[in-house]
Amino acid sequence: MSRSFPMPQAFVSPDRIRSLFTEAMSQMYRAEVPQYGTLIELVADVNAGCLENDPDLRERLAQAGELERIDVERHGAIRLGTADELFTIRRLFAVMGMQPVGYYDLSVAGVPVHSTSFRPIDEAALNVNPFRVFTSLLRLELIEDEGLRGEAEAILAKRRIYTPRAVALIERHEQNGGLTEAEATEFVAEALETFRWHGEATVSAETYKRLHDAHRLIADVVSFKGPHINHLTPRTLDIDAVQARMPERGITPKAVIEGPPRRHCDILLRQTSFKALEETIAFSGDDGAIQGTHTARFGEIEQRGVALTAKGRALYDRLLASVRGEVQVGAGGAKAGAYDDELAARFKALPDSWDELRRADLAFFRYAATPAGIAAAAGSMLPGDPEALIAKGYLAFTPIVYEDFLPVSAAGIFQSNLGTDQQQNYATCSNRDAFEAALGATVQDELALYAERQAASLESALAALDLAGLPLKTVA
Repeated sequence: MSRSFPMPQAFVSPDRIRSLFTEAMSQMYRAEVPQYGTLIELVADVNAGCLENDPDLRERLAQAGELERIDVERHGAIRLGTADELFTIRRLFAVMGMQPVGYYDLSVAGVPVHSTSFRPIDEAALNVNPFRVFTSLLRLELIEDEGLRGEAEAILAKRRIYTPRAVALIERHEQNGGLTEAEATEFVAEALETFRWHGEATVSAETYKRLHDAHRLIADVVSFKGPHINHLTPRTLDIDAVQARMPERGITPKAVIEGPPRRHCDILLRQTSFKALEETIAFSGDDGAIQGTHTARFGEIEQRGVALTAKGRALYDRLLASVRGEVQVGAGGAKAGAYDDELAARFKALPDSWDELRRADLAFFRYAATPAGIAAAAGSMLPGDPEALIAKGYLAFTPIVYEDFLPVSAAGIFQSNLGTDQQQNYATCSNRDAFEAALGATVQDELALYAERQAASLESALAALDLAGLPLKTVA
């Protein structure tokens, strides 16, 4: 007699889990920070207008497979306190198909953290849901007061920011190679607890003040039960329009948009935000009645452009530094308009056409054989030069969107929303080795990822034109 065995339940894809988590996070943050909901509505209105008024933009996004991701695209940011917390967050994000990409040292800009971005890296996964989380680790060694440093270490050592069930489901994913739909749903609910806001501080008012005096961000990381998500950022297609219209919705934007100036061909990343909320908190004490306020969580918007090559990034960094070194915005400094004008003037040195950026090897592009090229390949010999193929309309190129972050812009957003323009200098240097040791993995090189995508697309396009093996170095 034959025996029947129950079929194993199928695992859901990491993309599915990531999408479930993104939606749950967005709903939670909307409930906690009502202005975030207002921001989402404003961005949706601006994006709809952009797509309606710019058919070329709509077509380019559609051809690149990016059109559907615009409305769901978000990035968040959290700040962790210990190596163990960072190690586990890597495992948690792995369940959602997110890997650490890039190393960012923000101490050079007066913020005592170093960071990475957890995000999907496969192009198909990015187009399903490009959710990314800018994840920072507090650098306790930068606290000059040895007594306060030791106290902060002791406070952080006591907390547990992950639920036992979340850890168990992470382990199940690692052991089994995936999660079922029911397990994925439970995992999302449990993981969300790590990012939830808690209005009760774990420290006394006196300890909070000393941490706050050392640096506001140190107080934010050390004083609470967990690393509450401090912003959740939608992607807009016109950040200048959002910036201008925020006051109409009762939202006050920061003075300047961080990153490059407004351009015809968007590059890298532009960001703006509204200032952090002043939220009531209860300090730890014998009677539990001591009240105070804390500012940490804010709203942010971003506009993403093309990823720049190492050559393009070096030029960008040089131009930005030249402006920031001479034109200061804020108390005693220039007004936002003067900064914006100077930024635009300096950035005229960086080409503002897709073809010029490509020819100068300043940005990364995706290549594809055109219908005309495929038809021509079937009936005749095609030129063996990619530039000639592009000129004849046989080979097309579209910009590869920048999926990562900018340390100077991140620091600018942090400083603005900590409620101060004060720049603190730390006598230190980057410590990528220590960060990766805590992470338990090597962070991926974002430039290498973009270069691989560009090369793979060109190779595929040439194969479609029966020109496989053409030297790739002839493009750029």
